Amino acid sequence: MSTFAKSISHFGLVSAVALFTGLAVQPAQAQSANMTFFVTSNGPGKGADLGGLEGADKHCATLAGAAGATAKTWRAYLSAQAADGKPAVNARDRIGKGPWQNAKGVVVAKDVADLHSASNNLTKQTSLSEKGDVINGRGDTPNRHDALTGTQTDGTAFPAGEDRTCKNWTSSTQGAAMVGHIDRIGLRGDDASKSWNSSHPSRGPDGGCSQADLKSTGGDGLMYCFAAN
Repeated sequence: MSTFAKSISHFGLVSAVALFTGLAVQPAQAQSANMTFFVTSNGPGKGADLGGLEGADKHCATLAGAAGATAKTWRAYLSAQAADGKPAVNARDRIGKGPWQNAKGVVVAKDVADLHSASNNLTKQTSLSEKGDVINGRGDTPNRHDALTGTQTDGTAFPAGEDRTCKNWTSSTQGAAMVGHIDRIGLRGDDASKSWNSSHPSRGPDGGCSQADLKSTGGDGLMYCFAAN
């Protein structure tokens, strides 16, 4: 084969590979752009000190932006308790109206009522990260199935008093945080163990809010993020 013919053949092969790669990547990018729900692939790294609700929302937006879902207002599914003269904030009131779909295009809930009902579609296989990955759950190493919520099962904040939000997401040294199980599986097998948003308070050698505390009970400072528009 002549040098010219070889060049043409090589060019054709490279073009075909590029075309195939483009076809493979574009649908994935399109799905990410349409994503309206995900579990954070990582936390900010300071335990339950998320920088308050504002800092948590910013973390959601940063991860979503890196995944290509930029044209949305992202909110962390977190409640805040009444404190210092400020009223409580309910997680369910922060996240818009729905419906919400994961990075693969699977709808996890039609609306707020559906999200907080037994018919929602939140499972280990659907509660994916912004990258479209399954989050490690019970039986995996390491187990990362605890999601920070500070929330009761109906999506509302806990009454003022006993801390369930690590000082409204500003402390890694004091208090405790209510968490839900991303994989809907727990040691006891009761309803709380199966709850995606209200399974048990965090605990650990430092009290409940440090990164080490969160990891000791099967977490990693992860959160649920929802597109509110």
